[in-house]
Amino acid sequence: MKIAVIGQSVFGLEVFKELRKEGHQIVGVFTIPDKDGKADPLGAEAEKDGVPVFKFPRWRLKGGAIPEVVEAYKATGAELNVLPFCSQFIPMEVIDHPARGSIIYHPSLLPRHRGASAINWTLIHGDRKCGFTVFWADDGLDTGPILLQRECDVEPDDTVNTLYNRFLFPEGVKGTVDAVRLIAEGKAPKIVQPEEGATYEGIQKKDKAKIDWNQPSQALHNWIRGNDKVPGAWAEIDGQKITFYGSTLVDNIATAGGQSLEIPGASRPGLVTKAGLVLFGNDGKTLLVKNLQFEDGKMIAAAQYFSRGTGTSVELTENEKAFADQMRVSKERGMKCRVLSKCSHFIFFSLMADETLVEEVKLRASGCQLQNEDVYMNPTFQDFVPDVCWRRTSTNMTVRLPHQLFVNGEFVDAEGGKTYKTINPTDGMPICDVSLAQVRDVDIAVAAAKDAFEEGEWGKMNPRDRGRLIYKLADLMEEHQEELATIESMDSGAVYTLALKTHVGMSIQTFRYFAGWCDKIQGSTIPINQARPNRNLTFTRKEPIGVCAIVIPWNYPLMMLAWKTAACLAAGNTVVLKPAQVTPLTAVKFAELSARAGFPKGVINILPGSGALVGQRLADHPDVRKLGFTGSTPVGKHIMKSCAVSNVKKVSLELGGKSSARSIFSDCDMEKAVGECAVFFNKGENCIAAGRLFVEENIHDHYVQRVVDEVKKMKIGDPLDRSTDHGPQNHKAHLDKLVEFCQTGVQEGATLVCGGKQVARPGFFFEPTIFTDVQDHMFIAKEESFGPIMILSKFKSGDVEEVLRRANATEYGLASGVFTRDIGKALLVSEKLNAGTVFVNTYNKTDVAAPFGGFKQSGFGKDLGKRRCLWVEFPSHRFSRPG
Repeated sequence: MKIAVIGQSVFGLEVFKELRKEGHQIVGVFTIPDKDGKADPLGAEAEKDGVPVFKFPRWRLKGGAIPEVVEAYKATGAELNVLPFCSQFIPMEVIDHPARGSIIYHPSLLPRHRGASAINWTLIHGDRKCGFTVFWADDGLDTGPILLQRECDVEPDDTVNTLYNRFLFPEGVKGTVDAVRLIAEGKAPKIVQPEEGATYEGIQKKDKAKIDWNQPSQALHNWIRGNDKVPGAWAEIDGQKITFYGSTLVDNIATAGGQSLEIPGASRPGLVTKAGLVLFGNDGKTLLVKNLQFEDGKMIAAAQYFSRGTGTSVELTENEKAFADQMRVSKERGMKCRVLSKCSHFIFFSLMADETLVEEVKLRASGCQLQNEDVYMNPTFQDFVPDVCWRRTSTNMTVRLPHQLFVNGEFVDAEGGKTYKTINPTDGMPICDVSLAQVRDVDIAVAAAKDAFEEGEWGKMNPRDRGRLIYKLADLMEEHQEELATIESMDSGAVYTLALKTHVGMSIQTFRYFAGWCDKIQGSTIPINQARPNRNLTFTRKEPIGVCAIVIPWNYPLMMLAWKTAACLAAGNTVVLKPAQVTPLTAVKFAELSARAGFPKGVINILPGSGALVGQRLADHPDVRKLGFTGSTPVGKHIMKSCAVSNVKKVSLELGGKSSARSIFSDCDMEKAVGECAVFFNKGENCIAAGRLFVEENIHDHYVQRVVDEVKKMKIGDPLDRSTDHGPQNHKAHLDKLVEFCQTGVQEGATLVCGGKQVARPGFFFEPTIFTDVQDHMFIAKEESFGPIMILSKFKSGDVEEVLRRANATEYGLASGVFTRDIGKALLVSEKLNAGTVFVNTYNKTDVAAPFGGFKQSGFGKDLGKRRCLWVEFPSHRFSRPG
């Protein structure tokens, strides 16, 4: 369809991108004008993609549509208007123009909470359900017929932020795109909104947000969290307006030593404690408020109410002063409040209106992981900069992570209290001591997993309830995604932005995907010969296999855990997992979240330790029924032998080795071929890194120069700095291996174009490297570096058979690729390449629904996709009956 997207914000941007993926033609994007020289994210993305962008400051003037604006819109030829996060009044001449109409996203379950501040009112009213509606626009205020609605539960401590981030944003984007799909298929309903249950409260403003203390604690909590951030629930204390943020319902909170705080109108004084400000409802029950804001904009932790103003000032260094100057513009912009018009066709998330500007402030404060509250709690520049400079200079980041073994639902020390230090690759310094599992710890964990499977609640659980638990675990992972990404960056060296999106983001997607399979694992019936006079029926059942051992690598610690564990759990198995010894921290944090999600004891067990000890015992253990391993081919062979000798346990292996190469033909899209330099992705520590490239000789030199130009743009540095492109290698031994690998390449006669050595700074940093003139017999052509080292070889122009022969001249085959505009050539090469995955005109793309696995000595068995669920299919009982 030809679609006009009318809106703004990151929400509008994501809808725009997904509609494009669906194959729709976006004929125009109508968004707001640039602010302070900065384009709205939706408009910026559309301009980058070459889509016409219109930035009208208004659509109406003096009550009527502006003719030239309407004509510009009509000229696009849109068949459908999609309005995601549209904050402008759109006249009916535009709404009614497209043949297929106009649809709008609204963050409430219409007809409830029509108008703005819908999320606020959902919380203020204590609704048990939150959701969104995609409806057909009409000339009323959110009164048009309903096309699609989706809902979620409101948790006791949900805020505008958590509801938006957990459900309304991600599911809202999907829902809007689903609504367009229904329209395209001619299946979109138009359900007239009932007036029964309809509400409209309007925009929640500051003067109306004063707290009425004559209410139960639950109502006070709802009022404070419903007004959280914007406009802010307030009360008069000590002669000035104090705004309350971060409310939580609490029982039996420790109040010893708390200082009494008189609050006019409250049933009893509040108490300032170490945990925050304890407040009382008229029912005698309590709630806790974490933050307070004063009339001058200063925000403090509520626990500091009586000690505010006693802090010392921070003297900035010259470097910090320069940073402060850079921050000033962003900070002042980030604190501006936007004026909202009262109009029909717009969606407004009260907090999120200036969220993008707050994010800009966070991004500029590189080296310091700021939360939104860090910005809001220091609304003046003088308050904000010293705090951020201090944290930025000292890299002071607070993360909560366990460090023991997780066995039978508890964190426990290893036998003998043995520990080891896990190292931060950014500076080579220890992060913390981690328990080092021993053989006896493995036996205890396997026994716990076996008992949970055979006798425990897990083995008796309804598949749908099992899926619900896995969904809850995914939600908790999403709630803690920034913490997980920070831990992953510290422990593995992955740049934070990649850790957040891929390491953690895909892990969450994986658990959600497999949670959906829990109640869809089905057997089949099989026609068999009839043995007269009986009539026979044979059917199969798919049953969980039992205790599954998992041994994962260090390059994607959390994602590899998710790829293997989620499928095991979905099928009803129990798990004993050994993370890589050098990257255990996200695995033990995951264990904590699984316990919080409510997984029964023994279902998930995490054993940091050595492969030679823990991994070997898992392979040898008679009660382990399946072992999944990702790692090197030599170790995989050894594991396979141990699994056979012990109890012929099932095994799946994703192994290393130099995969089939990526072939780049002269008729390729050069921008894509250069842009998909996947060997540098995750600093080359990537199982399907395109480490060897065959480039057609007539474009070889141009391609090399283009890649070198891109490499020079990469910023090497602290992975927690969000502007970093290339972080440190995972550990010292691997760094040394890469240096030796490059030295071998030079000795063999390959041309070192750039890189090839360690970066002169603390930590395990290695320069992105490019070799050319690489011959097939060379060590660097045959062996996997597992680092940011690109190996390039030429092939004769037009000689497809030659490049296929050379690419397949290896015992390995995890992934390969081809870049060409010739569809016939693409099909031929992709068919003939011996690899588990072949990419065409792209690279390094994986999805939870697509199976992933190796070929030849790169292993067997698949991760992800439907077939990854670990079950055993039994020909079941033959039933007979007479005649």
